[in-house]
Amino acid sequence: MKEIITKAEFVAAETKMNDLLEIATKKGGFDSLTPKESKALDQYTQIVKAYEDIHYTIELPQTVQGLIELKMYEMKLKQKELAVMLNTTDTKLSEIMHNKRKPSLSFLKALHQVLGIDGNLLLKIA
Repeated sequence: MKEIITKAEFVAAETKMNDLLEIATKKGGFDSLTPKESKALDQYTQIVKAYEDIHYTIELPQTVQGLIELKMYEMKLKQKELAVMLNTTDTKLSEIMHNKRKPSLSFLKALHQVLGIDGNLLLKIA
């Protein structure tokens, strides 16, 4: 696949990808697609993904609170559930989330180990 994808190529690939997804839905799933349709769907999906990765990036939050909220959303967690996972109290987590308390080093370590947030990023923005 070529490296630079134009907006027109993206729109065309997205349209064809959606058409193939509609066909798969009507037929009852991806297994119902012919090998040719399946291969075309993969190619169009790669084009769409490559274009979106370049032009539609979402910046990471630049605060500890923002990173925690993002992970809570991704993992579909409530604040109380996260507090248990991080081995902290609801109150402490709430205070950190509302910027009334600075996160401790042990809290940042738990964010890194439990949620997989980059430790260097946490130290940089904390």
